[in-house]
Amino acid sequence: MADSCDIFISGGGIAGLTAAATFGSLGLNVICVDPTPPITERDRKGADMRTTAFLQPAQNLLSEIGLWDRLQDHAAALQIMRIVDAGGAQPTPRIVRDFNASDISEQPFGWNLPNWLLRREMLARLTELENVDLRLGVGVANRQLFTRSDSAKVGLSDCSTITAKLVLACDGRNSPIREAAGIPVSTTRYGQKALALAVTHEKPHDNVSTEVHRSGGPFTLVPLPDHDGKPSSALVWMERGPRAQELFSLEKEAFEHAMTERSGGIYGPLTLASNRTIWPIISQSAARLDGERVALMAEAAHVVPPIGAQGLNMSLGDLIVLRDLINERPDAIGDAQMLSAYHKARHREIMIRVRGIDLLNRTSMLTPRPLRDLRAAGLSALYSLPPVRRTLMQMGLGVR
Repeated sequence: MADSCDIFISGGGIAGLTAAATFGSLGLNVICVDPTPPITERDRKGADMRTTAFLQPAQNLLSEIGLWDRLQDHAAALQIMRIVDAGGAQPTPRIVRDFNASDISEQPFGWNLPNWLLRREMLARLTELENVDLRLGVGVANRQLFTRSDSAKVGLSDCSTITAKLVLACDGRNSPIREAAGIPVSTTRYGQKALALAVTHEKPHDNVSTEVHRSGGPFTLVPLPDHDGKPSSALVWMERGPRAQELFSLEKEAFEHAMTERSGGIYGPLTLASNRTIWPIISQSAARLDGERVALMAEAAHVVPPIGAQGLNMSLGDLIVLRDLINERPDAIGDAQMLSAYHKARHREIMIRVRGIDLLNRTSMLTPRPLRDLRAAGLSALYSLPPVRRTLMQMGLGVR
Protein backbone atom coordinates (compact mmCIF):
# COMPACT_ATOMS: atom_id res chain seq x y z
CA MET A 1 0.00 0.00 0.00
CA ALA A 2 1.35 3.45 -0.92
CA ASP A 3 0.16 6.78 0.43
CA SER A 4 1.26 10.31 -0.36
CA CYS A 5 1.33 13.50 1.68
CA ASP A 6 2.91 16.92 1.82
CA ILE A 7 4.84 16.26 5.03
CA PHE A 8 5.73 12.94 6.62
CA ILE A 9 6.68 13.20 10.32
CA SER A 10 8.68 10.44 11.97
CA GLY A 11 8.09 10.66 15.72
CA GLY A 12 5.00 11.24 17.84
CA GLY A 13 6.55 12.85 20.91
CA ILE A 14 5.74 16.37 22.04
CA ALA A 15 7.72 17.92 19.18
CA GLY A 16 6.32 15.62 16.51
CA LEU A 17 2.72 16.08 17.63
CA THR A 18 3.17 19.87 17.74
CA ALA A 19 4.62 19.78 14.23
CA ALA A 20 1.66 17.70 13.01
CA ALA A 21 -0.77 20.23 14.50
CA THR A 22 1.19 23.16 13.04
CA PHE A 23 1.34 21.88 9.48
CA GLY A 24 -2.15 20.43 9.69
CA SER A 25 -3.43 23.86 10.71
CA LEU A 26 -1.87 25.25 7.52
CA GLY A 27 -4.06 22.90 5.49
CA LEU A 28 -1.21 20.60 4.48
CA ASN A 29 -1.64 16.85 4.27
CA VAL A 30 0.38 15.30 7.09
CA ILE A 31 1.17 11.72 8.06
CA CYS A 32 2.77 11.24 11.50
CA VAL A 33 3.98 7.86 12.78
CA ASP A 34 5.43 6.59 16.04
CA PRO A 35 6.21 2.96 16.94
CA THR A 36 5.24 3.45 20.60
CA PRO A 37 1.71 4.64 21.39
CA PRO A 38 1.89 7.43 23.99
CA ILE A 39 0.77 6.92 27.58
CA THR A 40 -1.72 9.64 28.47
CA GLU A 41 -2.59 8.75 32.08
CA ARG A 42 -0.60 10.21 34.98
CA ASP A 43 -0.25 7.14 37.19
CA ARG A 44 -0.01 4.44 34.53
CA LYS A 45 3.27 2.50 34.37
CA GLY A 46 5.61 4.06 31.84
CA ALA A 47 4.02 7.51 31.96
CA ASP A 48 6.46 10.29 31.11
CA MET A 49 6.76 12.23 34.36
CA ARG A 50 8.97 14.91 32.85
CA THR A 51 7.42 18.31 32.26
CA THR A 52 7.76 20.89 29.51
CA ALA A 53 8.00 24.61 30.16
CA PHE A 54 6.70 26.48 27.13
CA LEU A 55 8.41 29.87 26.95
CA GLN A 56 6.67 32.94 25.50
CA PRO A 57 7.45 32.36 21.77
CA ALA A 58 6.28 28.76 22.08
CA GLN A 59 3.03 29.82 23.75
CA ASN A 60 2.32 32.10 20.79
CA LEU A 61 2.70 29.15 18.42
CA LEU A 62 0.42 26.93 20.53
CA SER A 63 -2.26 29.63 20.44
CA GLU A 64 -2.05 29.92 16.65
CA ILE A 65 -2.53 26.19 16.08
CA GLY A 66 -5.44 25.65 18.44
CA LEU A 67 -3.56 23.93 21.26
CA TRP A 68 -3.28 26.61 23.93
CA ASP A 69 -7.02 26.68 24.65
CA ARG A 70 -6.73 23.01 25.59
CA LEU A 71 -3.61 23.48 27.71
CA GLN A 72 -3.91 26.76 29.58
CA ASP A 73 -6.16 25.50 32.39
CA HIS A 74 -3.59 22.80 33.21
CA ALA A 75 -0.52 25.06 33.09
CA ALA A 76 1.45 26.60 35.95
CA ALA A 77 2.95 30.01 35.21
CA LEU A 78 6.69 30.55 35.64
CA GLN A 79 7.05 34.12 36.89
CA ILE A 80 10.44 33.88 38.60
CA MET A 81 13.51 31.78 37.78
CA ARG A 82 15.38 31.36 41.08
CA ILE A 83 18.99 30.20 41.22
CA VAL A 84 20.15 28.86 44.57
CA ASP A 85 23.77 28.01 45.31
CA ALA A 86 24.03 25.43 48.08
CA GLY A 87 27.69 24.59 47.49
CA GLY A 88 28.92 25.39 50.96
CA ALA A 89 29.98 22.99 53.69
CA GLN A 90 26.32 22.10 54.36
CA PRO A 91 23.62 21.48 51.69
CA THR A 92 21.72 24.65 52.58
CA PRO A 93 21.14 27.79 50.49
CA ARG A 94 23.93 30.36 50.78
CA ILE A 95 23.21 32.53 47.72
CA VAL A 96 19.72 33.08 46.25
CA ARG A 97 19.14 35.15 43.11
CA ASP A 98 15.76 35.79 41.45
CA PHE A 99 15.30 36.51 37.75
CA ASN A 100 11.81 38.05 37.48
CA ALA A 101 9.94 38.08 34.19
CA SER A 102 8.49 41.49 35.08
CA ASP A 103 11.94 42.98 34.40
CA ILE A 104 11.54 42.30 30.67
CA SER A 105 7.87 41.49 30.00
CA GLU A 106 4.29 41.76 31.19
CA GLN A 107 3.96 37.99 30.83
CA PRO A 108 5.56 35.13 32.77
CA PHE A 109 8.70 33.51 31.37
CA GLY A 110 6.57 30.52 30.44
CA TRP A 111 4.08 27.89 31.52
CA ASN A 112 4.81 24.38 32.76
CA LEU A 113 2.83 21.24 31.89
CA PRO A 114 3.40 17.51 32.44
CA ASN A 115 4.37 15.57 29.31
CA TRP A 116 1.75 12.83 29.74
CA LEU A 117 -0.98 15.50 29.77
CA LEU A 118 0.51 17.31 26.77
CA ARG A 119 0.31 14.13 24.75
CA ARG A 120 -3.31 13.61 25.77
CA GLU A 121 -4.41 17.09 24.72
CA MET A 122 -2.33 17.11 21.54
CA LEU A 123 -3.82 13.82 20.40
CA ALA A 124 -7.29 15.25 21.03
CA ARG A 125 -6.46 18.31 18.90
CA LEU A 126 -5.15 16.16 16.04
CA THR A 127 -8.43 14.25 15.84
CA GLU A 128 -10.03 17.57 14.84
CA LEU A 129 -7.73 17.96 11.82
CA GLU A 130 -9.00 15.76 9.01
CA ASN A 131 -5.85 16.31 6.95
CA VAL A 132 -3.61 14.80 9.66
CA ASP A 133 -3.19 11.01 9.58
CA LEU A 134 -1.73 9.86 12.91
CA ARG A 135 -0.47 6.26 12.92
CA LEU A 136 0.55 5.05 16.37
CA GLY A 137 2.26 1.69 16.73
CA VAL A 138 3.88 2.14 13.31
CA GLY A 139 7.46 3.25 12.72
CA VAL A 140 10.01 3.66 9.97
CA ALA A 141 11.39 0.33 8.78
CA ASN A 142 15.15 -0.14 9.04
CA ARG A 143 16.83 2.49 6.81
CA GLN A 144 13.82 2.56 4.49
CA LEU A 145 14.30 6.12 3.25
CA PHE A 146 14.71 6.79 -0.47
CA THR A 147 15.06 10.35 -1.72
CA ARG A 148 15.37 12.15 -5.00
CA SER A 149 15.18 15.80 -5.98
CA ASP A 150 11.37 16.03 -6.12
CA SER A 151 10.14 13.65 -3.38
CA ALA A 152 11.01 11.04 -0.77
CA LYS A 153 9.71 7.56 -0.06
CA VAL A 154 9.63 6.03 3.41
CA GLY A 155 9.01 2.37 4.16
CA LEU A 156 7.07 1.64 7.34
CA SER A 157 7.02 -1.28 9.75
CA ASP A 158 3.51 -2.26 8.61
CA CYS A 159 4.92 -2.79 5.07
CA SER A 160 3.27 0.36 3.69
CA THR A 161 5.17 3.07 1.79
CA ILE A 162 4.73 6.83 2.09
CA THR A 163 5.64 9.33 -0.61
CA ALA A 164 6.17 12.87 0.69
CA LYS A 165 7.48 16.23 -0.40
CA LEU A 166 9.26 16.60 2.94
CA VAL A 167 10.33 14.08 5.58
CA LEU A 168 10.59 15.66 9.02
CA ALA A 169 12.65 13.75 11.58
CA CYS A 170 11.26 14.25 15.10
CA ASP A 171 12.26 10.73 16.11
CA GLY A 172 14.67 11.35 18.94
CA ARG A 173 18.35 11.27 19.72
CA ASN A 174 18.75 7.89 17.96
CA SER A 175 16.79 9.09 14.93
CA PRO A 176 16.36 6.38 12.26
CA ILE A 177 15.64 9.07 9.65
CA ARG A 178 18.86 10.92 10.47
CA GLU A 179 20.81 7.68 10.25
CA ALA A 180 19.18 6.72 6.94
CA ALA A 181 19.93 10.18 5.55
CA GLY A 182 23.60 9.72 6.45
CA ILE A 183 23.82 12.87 8.60
CA PRO A 184 26.60 12.59 11.22
CA VAL A 185 26.11 13.56 14.84
CA SER A 186 28.49 14.47 17.67
CA THR A 187 27.67 13.38 21.23
CA THR A 188 28.96 14.38 24.65
CA ARG A 189 28.29 12.04 27.57
CA TYR A 190 28.48 13.45 31.09
CA GLY A 191 28.14 10.29 33.12
CA GLN A 192 24.95 11.78 34.56
CA LYS A 193 21.35 10.66 34.82
CA ALA A 194 18.25 12.66 35.68
CA LEU A 195 15.44 11.59 37.97
CA ALA A 196 12.09 13.02 36.88
CA LEU A 197 9.01 12.92 39.11
CA ALA A 198 6.35 15.04 40.80
CA VAL A 199 6.35 16.10 44.45
CA THR A 200 4.07 17.88 46.87
CA HIS A 201 5.30 20.22 49.60
CA GLU A 202 4.12 22.36 52.49
CA LYS A 203 5.10 25.82 51.23
CA PRO A 204 3.54 27.24 48.04
CA HIS A 205 5.85 27.62 45.06
CA ASP A 206 4.39 31.05 44.21
CA ASN A 207 5.09 30.41 40.50
CA VAL A 208 8.84 30.28 41.15
CA SER A 209 11.00 27.78 39.25
CA THR A 210 14.01 26.97 41.43
CA GLU A 211 17.38 25.47 40.48
CA VAL A 212 19.47 24.38 43.47
CA HIS A 213 23.16 23.92 42.63
CA ARG A 214 25.58 21.93 44.76
CA SER A 215 27.41 19.15 42.89
CA GLY A 216 26.51 16.40 40.45
CA GLY A 217 24.07 18.61 38.54
CA PRO A 218 21.15 20.93 39.19
CA PHE A 219 18.18 20.01 41.37
CA THR A 220 15.26 21.80 39.73
CA LEU A 221 11.74 22.28 41.08
CA VAL A 222 9.28 23.62 38.49
CA PRO A 223 5.73 24.73 39.45
CA LEU A 224 2.75 22.50 38.75
CA PRO A 225 -0.92 23.02 39.63
CA ASP A 226 -1.88 21.77 43.10
CA HIS A 227 -2.15 17.99 43.49
CA ASP A 228 -4.66 16.53 45.98
CA GLY A 229 -5.06 19.98 47.52
CA LYS A 230 -1.33 20.48 48.14
CA PRO A 231 1.27 22.66 46.40
CA SER A 232 3.05 20.60 43.77
CA SER A 233 6.17 20.83 41.63
CA ALA A 234 7.92 18.79 38.99
CA LEU A 235 11.39 17.70 40.05
CA VAL A 236 14.34 17.07 37.74
CA TRP A 237 17.28 15.87 39.83
CA MET A 238 20.54 15.42 37.95
CA GLU A 239 23.34 13.40 39.51
CA ARG A 240 26.30 11.33 38.39
CA GLY A 241 25.08 7.99 37.09
CA PRO A 242 25.85 5.66 40.04
CA ARG A 243 24.40 8.12 42.57
CA ALA A 244 21.29 8.68 40.44
CA GLN A 245 20.73 4.92 40.18
CA GLU A 246 21.19 4.57 43.93
CA LEU A 247 18.58 7.29 44.54
CA PHE A 248 16.19 5.71 42.04
CA SER A 249 16.35 2.43 43.97
CA LEU A 250 15.72 3.88 47.45
CA GLU A 251 12.57 3.05 49.36
CA LYS A 252 10.00 5.85 49.36
CA GLU A 253 10.73 7.20 52.85
CA ALA A 254 14.49 7.23 52.31
CA PHE A 255 14.07 8.87 48.91
CA GLU A 256 11.86 11.61 50.35
CA HIS A 257 14.46 12.30 53.04
CA ALA A 258 17.24 12.48 50.44
CA MET A 259 15.41 14.88 48.15
CA THR A 260 14.31 17.12 51.02
CA GLU A 261 17.93 17.38 52.16
CA ARG A 262 19.16 18.07 48.60
CA SER A 263 16.54 20.81 48.19
CA GLY A 264 17.96 22.70 51.15
CA GLY A 265 14.50 22.61 52.70
CA ILE A 266 13.29 25.53 50.57
CA TYR A 267 9.69 24.22 50.45
CA GLY A 268 9.77 22.14 53.62
CA PRO A 269 9.53 18.33 53.45
CA LEU A 270 9.07 16.98 49.91
CA THR A 271 6.65 14.11 49.36
CA LEU A 272 6.80 11.80 46.36
CA ALA A 273 3.61 12.28 44.33
CA SER A 274 4.20 10.15 41.23
CA ASN A 275 6.23 7.34 39.77
CA ARG A 276 9.97 7.93 39.47
CA THR A 277 11.60 7.86 36.04
CA ILE A 278 15.30 8.05 35.15
CA TRP A 279 17.00 9.33 31.99
CA PRO A 280 20.60 9.53 30.72
CA ILE A 281 21.99 13.04 30.19
CA ILE A 282 23.89 13.90 27.01
CA SER A 283 24.55 16.79 24.66
CA GLN A 284 24.24 16.07 20.96
CA SER A 285 24.18 18.03 17.73
CA ALA A 286 23.76 16.98 14.10
CA ALA A 287 26.32 18.19 11.57
CA ARG A 288 23.47 19.47 9.39
CA LEU A 289 19.75 19.99 9.85
CA ASP A 290 18.97 19.16 6.22
CA GLY A 291 19.41 16.42 3.67
CA GLU A 292 17.74 15.69 0.36
CA ARG A 293 14.00 16.12 1.10
CA VAL A 294 14.78 15.69 4.83
CA ALA A 295 14.73 18.16 7.74
CA LEU A 296 15.91 17.33 11.26
CA MET A 297 14.09 18.83 14.22
CA ALA A 298 14.03 18.49 18.00
CA GLU A 299 16.19 15.71 19.49
CA ALA A 300 16.98 14.33 16.05
CA ALA A 301 18.86 17.62 15.53
CA HIS A 302 19.99 18.61 19.04
CA VAL A 303 19.91 17.32 22.61
CA VAL A 304 20.81 19.35 25.70
CA PRO A 305 20.71 18.70 29.45
CA PRO A 306 17.43 19.84 31.06
CA ILE A 307 18.59 23.29 32.16
CA GLY A 308 16.74 26.57 31.66
CA ALA A 309 13.78 25.05 29.76
CA GLN A 310 15.79 25.15 26.54
CA GLY A 311 15.25 21.68 25.06
CA LEU A 312 11.75 21.70 23.61
CA ASN A 313 11.77 25.45 23.12
CA MET A 314 14.78 25.06 20.82
CA SER A 315 12.74 22.42 19.00
CA LEU A 316 9.79 24.74 18.58
CA GLY A 317 12.21 27.38 17.33
CA ASP A 318 13.08 24.87 14.58
CA LEU A 319 9.40 24.40 13.86
CA ILE A 320 8.61 28.11 13.65
CA VAL A 321 11.43 28.70 11.13
CA LEU A 322 10.32 25.77 8.98
CA ARG A 323 6.68 26.88 9.11
CA ASP A 324 7.64 30.41 8.02
CA LEU A 325 9.72 29.09 5.12
CA ILE A 326 6.79 26.97 3.95
CA ASN A 327 4.44 29.93 4.22
CA GLU A 328 6.81 31.99 2.07
CA ARG A 329 7.11 29.33 -0.63
CA PRO A 330 4.20 26.87 -0.31
CA ASP A 331 4.82 25.43 -3.77
CA ALA A 332 8.40 24.51 -2.89
CA ILE A 333 7.94 22.37 0.22
CA GLY A 334 11.07 20.35 0.87
CA ASP A 335 13.17 21.58 -2.04
CA ALA A 336 16.92 22.10 -1.69
CA GLN A 337 16.70 25.90 -1.43
CA MET A 338 14.13 25.77 1.37
CA LEU A 339 16.03 23.18 3.38
CA SER A 340 19.34 24.98 2.97
CA ALA A 341 17.68 28.16 4.27
CA TYR A 342 16.33 26.16 7.24
CA HIS A 343 19.80 24.88 8.12
CA LYS A 344 21.36 28.34 7.85
CA ALA A 345 18.64 29.93 9.98
CA ARG A 346 18.93 27.45 12.85
CA HIS A 347 22.33 25.75 12.99
CA ARG A 348 24.47 28.57 14.38
CA GLU A 349 21.98 29.45 17.14
CA ILE A 350 21.62 25.79 18.06
CA MET A 351 25.39 25.36 18.38
CA ILE A 352 25.66 28.45 20.61
CA ARG A 353 22.91 27.15 22.91
CA VAL A 354 24.29 23.60 23.01
CA ARG A 355 27.72 24.91 24.03
CA GLY A 356 26.26 27.35 26.56
CA ILE A 357 24.14 24.71 28.25
CA ASP A 358 27.10 22.32 28.24
CA LEU A 359 29.09 24.93 30.17
CA LEU A 360 26.25 25.51 32.65
CA ASN A 361 25.93 21.79 33.26
CA ARG A 362 29.64 21.28 33.80
CA THR A 363 29.65 24.22 36.21
CA SER A 364 26.74 22.72 38.14
CA MET A 365 28.55 19.37 38.39
CA LEU A 366 31.54 20.86 40.22
CA THR A 367 32.61 18.89 43.30
CA PRO A 368 35.69 20.67 44.78
CA ARG A 369 34.64 23.30 47.31
CA PRO A 370 36.90 26.11 45.93
CA LEU A 371 35.37 25.72 42.47
CA ARG A 372 31.87 25.79 43.93
CA ASP A 373 32.84 29.04 45.67
CA LEU A 374 33.93 30.48 42.31
CA ARG A 375 30.60 29.43 40.82
CA ALA A 376 28.73 31.28 43.56
CA ALA A 377 30.86 34.39 43.08
CA GLY A 378 30.21 34.30 39.33
CA LEU A 379 26.45 34.08 39.87
CA SER A 380 26.52 37.09 42.18
CA ALA A 381 28.65 39.09 39.74
CA LEU A 382 26.35 38.45 36.78
CA TYR A 383 23.23 39.18 38.80
CA SER A 384 24.58 42.48 40.14
CA LEU A 385 24.74 43.99 36.62
CA PRO A 386 21.14 44.81 35.57
CA PRO A 387 21.87 45.08 31.79
CA VAL A 388 23.61 41.68 31.85
CA ARG A 389 20.79 40.17 33.89
CA ARG A 390 18.15 41.40 31.44
CA THR A 391 20.17 40.22 28.44
CA LEU A 392 20.51 36.74 29.93
CA MET A 393 16.76 36.55 30.50
CA GLN A 394 16.01 37.68 26.94
CA MET A 395 18.47 35.16 25.51
CA GLY A 396 16.84 32.45 27.57
CA LEU A 397 13.48 33.29 26.04
CA GLY A 398 14.96 33.27 22.55
CA VAL A 399 13.84 36.83 21.85
CA ARG A 400 17.32 38.22 21.34
